Amino acid sequence: MPDHIDVARLREVLDGPWAKVRDAHREHLDERFLPVYGETGDQARERITRLLGELPTGLGMASAFPTEYGGSADVGGSIVASEMLAQVDLSLMVKAGVQWGLFGGAVAALGTQRHHDAYLRDIVSGTIFGCFAMTETGHGSDVQQLRTTCTYDPRTQTFDLHTPHEAARKDYIGNAARDGRMAVVFAQLITNGQRHGVHAWLVPIRDAQGNPMPGVRIGDAGPKAGLLGVDNGRLTFDHVAVPREMLLDRYGQVDEEGTYSSPIENDSRRFFTMLGTLVRGRVSVGGAASAATKSALTIAVRYGDIRRQFGTPDGGREVLLNDYLAHQRKLLPALATTYALHFAQTELIAALGEVQGGDEPVDDRRQRELESRAAALKAAQTWHATRTIQMCREACGGAGYLAENRLPSLKADTDVFTTFEGDNTVLSQLVAKGLLTGYRDEFGSLDGWGRASFAAEQVREMVLERTAARSLIERLVSAVPGRDEEIAVTDRGWQLKAFEDRERHLLDGAVRRLRNGAATKKDHPFDIFNDVQDHVLSVATAHTDRITLEAFVAGIADTADPAVRALLSRVCDLYALSVIETNKGWFLEHGRLTPARSKAITAVVNGLLKELRPHLRTLVDGFAIPDTWLHCAMLNEEPVRQDTMATQDAARDGQLPT
Repeated sequence: MPDHIDVARLREVLDGPWAKVRDAHREHLDERFLPVYGETGDQARERITRLLGELPTGLGMASAFPTEYGGSADVGGSIVASEMLAQVDLSLMVKAGVQWGLFGGAVAALGTQRHHDAYLRDIVSGTIFGCFAMTETGHGSDVQQLRTTCTYDPRTQTFDLHTPHEAARKDYIGNAARDGRMAVVFAQLITNGQRHGVHAWLVPIRDAQGNPMPGVRIGDAGPKAGLLGVDNGRLTFDHVAVPREMLLDRYGQVDEEGTYSSPIENDSRRFFTMLGTLVRGRVSVGGAASAATKSALTIAVRYGDIRRQFGTPDGGREVLLNDYLAHQRKLLPALATTYALHFAQTELIAALGEVQGGDEPVDDRRQRELESRAAALKAAQTWHATRTIQMCREACGGAGYLAENRLPSLKADTDVFTTFEGDNTVLSQLVAKGLLTGYRDEFGSLDGWGRASFAAEQVREMVLERTAARSLIERLVSAVPGRDEEIAVTDRGWQLKAFEDRERHLLDGAVRRLRNGAATKKDHPFDIFNDVQDHVLSVATAHTDRITLEAFVAGIADTADPAVRALLSRVCDLYALSVIETNKGWFLEHGRLTPARSKAITAVVNGLLKELRPHLRTLVDGFAIPDTWLHCAMLNEEPVRQDTMATQDAARDGQLPT
């Protein structure tokens, strides 16, 4: 690997196809957009609402909308814009995500031409602030079982929107407590005495003066651990009359007489088709979590390059934090994982644009793959953010606990990311179940945990879904000789084969356990799944690790600059071997590693840490986060570079060191 890497070339690789969007945000978002440490919740909400109107729309999060409504028809660009906002202020990112991703995205995806013409321009411009009212107090992850009802009355040509009990209250709704004027409300559609499943309506919740509309009760969700600038609230509906034309009826229509019709006859398939069109929010949350992780790592790495602690026996100067192996063990594997997830996110954004960015009908198979990939990466990215930001806080010692050094707010603001846009544990279960073809054939999409109508004997096989670099991956794997112990652990084909073998073995095991459960507990479908829940979660983790590694390998193959490609290759080695090292127990238990080879992996990882130490600053500088955005006081202070031994001698002699 070359001694010097051109950071600009590395930045070009990481910026990728949306470099223009990234640069526009770096240039436009100045100090005005930075968080204000110590402000109150009310102050934060006022500031974020004001700044929302100053964000770029053509290259911002609103860019996903069609050009005729003020966007630029760039779905990928809107995701990248959310990542850039996350590095400036996560409250601003979430507020914008609610407005243009969830609220506006639902109107665009679930509404028809009349809804678009009537509302999208004002949504894009921020003239209409809106909410996305799906989650209920009693039903968060299990959306299909929402209790809010919307019953059609042909005599009045209106729907009666009603919250039947407190558990059906819409909860944690962004933009609801203060700014929202309309809401996309999800409820059970009932007409002519028959239920047709969950649908969405566009419902005014405040009048022009900001007062709640008749029958709408609005409350504040209360103080939160983070995201002070987001006005999360609660909505309750007491027989609110909603005009028939406010039903977002792309996938389900009700005529004047109350007759229901839909282009998708199966209720379950229709429901998941509707939710599938909203997958962009999940992709944005994962990307924003990774963006915040990059900020935390940049702060910790830069601090570790100026902060000294303890001296060596043969020298007078204290040692830089980043020169300690223990510190490298914290930062570099986390940085390698962040790089791997970056390439996986880039691949996911490209797939999102291909599947949902055009005017052609969405291919069901590719849509399901997109949903599964988005669920897998969102869970991986947000869990990684939670672990890594905490680690960065600790790596900066007491300074990392001060608000002025950004890390506490990054930790508090991203903590909820593991929960919203899909609880990570539920998403992981869905990922694993989506790999079982019998399950997929039964439902056509991903659904909640343990549906009683699914029989485990229908699981016929498992499927390893491939990433975009399918031919490259297969070529590398097929080139691996037979005996693992004769292959270097840095051989890319061996690494890929190890990840694939782990996923395949876990999937095979899940199939066997499901079939065995079906044979003994066929009348208890919940127990069949519940008994293998731990196994299923392991399947999801192995699957996510594999697709992430494959995306990283593909990204390296597409890198033109030889020096950058060599650096990325070593970072990829560190990612792959760190995952294997973390899961040594499984690899040893299942005979995939010998004890000697297991020890060798640890030695190679330590060698990679030393090799990458000189490039540690380069790796975080490649993220190209403006210094202003880091908003970290300790990085602006003059580093203390005192000679420890001389200071001790001077203190003993009562003299200042020369």
